[in-house]
Amino acid sequence: MPVFLSPEVMARGLLWLGLVLLGSLQAQAQDSPPKLIPAPLLIKIPLQPDFQDDQFQGKWYVIGVAGNSINTEKRARLKMYTTTYKLKDNHSYEVTSTLIRNQRCDHWIRTFVPSSLPGQFTLGNIKRYLGVQNYTVRVMTTDYNQFAMVFFKKFYKNQEYFKITLYGRTKQLPIALKEYFTGFAKSLGLTDDYIIFPVPTDQCIDDK
Repeated sequence: MPVFLSPEVMARGLLWLGLVLLGSLQAQAQDSPPKLIPAPLLIKIPLQPDFQDDQFQGKWYVIGVAGNSINTEKRARLKMYTTTYKLKDNHSYEVTSTLIRNQRCDHWIRTFVPSSLPGQFTLGNIKRYLGVQNYTVRVMTTDYNQFAMVFFKKFYKNQEYFKITLYGRTKQLPIALKEYFTGFAKSLGLTDDYIIFPVPTDQCIDDK
């Protein structure tokens, strides 16, 4: 014998089903990886000719950063920091970034191992970095004494992230170099929302 439901019961049932489906979709959205601007092929990224690893070593101020994972939160909190490249006997670099985190000076140390292409490196001991499947560093251009532009590409949890960093030997660079950096970043599909020029600071980054 068929059972007939009242309109009120049917309405409540449909509402409950709708809420269940909405919750499921929200959970899937939270679990899904962020949609990123596609990373360029390395063939599209310049490589510094006749790279001199001994001249590149030393302290660099991070003047600009552009990348497909930059968001509003990062733009608001990022202060200028430094990255120091120390050349080792095997021609790899011990790389130390010094930055401000929670009002304290934090030091992030890793190793860049040279590839068969001078000026291009991979991340040493990559298995220590959970989720990182591939990591490439490419020195795009530098005059060694004033500025450098370096490209980073990381394959992390099946997502490709990339960034370009503008280095300076001092805290200030000519406007023309910043404009070139911005123009190149935009040629890779990044807009102004993905480009940061960190505010200069004396905290943590100046030698005492």
